[in-house]
This record gives sequence, C-alpha cells and structure tokens, in this order.
Amino acid sequence: MMQDWNAYRAALIERVGDYAKLSPDTMHGMALMDNASSKSGHLDAKVHELIALAVGVTTRCDGCISVHTQKAVDAGATLEEISEALGVAIALNASAALTYSARVIDTYKQLPKV
Repeated sequence: MMQDWNAYRAALIERVGDYAKLSPDTMHGMALMDNASSKSGHLDAKVHELIALAVGVTTRCDGCISVHTQKAVDAGATLEEISEALGVAIALNASAALTYSARVIDTYKQLPKV
C-alpha cells in the first residue's frame, strides 16, 4: 500500500473544515464553483467524477484523487471506467509534454542567430 487513502481523506476533510471556519467566504466561493458545473444536467454525477479524477491526476492533487475516487465509486463508477478516465489523463499529459516540447523548438528557432 502506497498510502492509507481513507485516513488521508478523513484528515484532509478535517483540515478543510478547519480552513472553512477561518475563511468561510473562500469556501462559499469554492462551493459555488463546484456546484455550478453540474447545474446544466448535461453530464451525470459519475461523468463529473471521472473528469475530476482525470484532472486530479494531471494536476497531481492527492486530495482530489482521494476525494473524487470515493465520489466516483459512490456515483457508480467501476474500476474499468476509472481506468479508462485515467488513460485519458495519461494520454493528455503526454500530449502536453509534446505540445510544450514544440514550444521549446519554436523558442529555439526564434533566437537570434549567432
């Protein structure tokens, strides 16, 4: 086991609760953003959570991974569906590296020639 994700998630939620007491306006804003994306009803909760997992992986957010894995399972996601979403995240990270590599080449080509 790499990490006790259940203990981590519980501790994270507790610390976020502490922060919410210190900065309720920030947490209210976070809740507004979090809820705004689901108001249209075009995507169901499971799809939202699968997207959240992929984004959590690409942004390297352990809290996102812990919380949204639980939420995805609660929304009915299977390990196979989660794995497919993670495959998209992996492909996108590789694509991002390729895209930024192209930026390096472009930068190099714009340098003054010596």
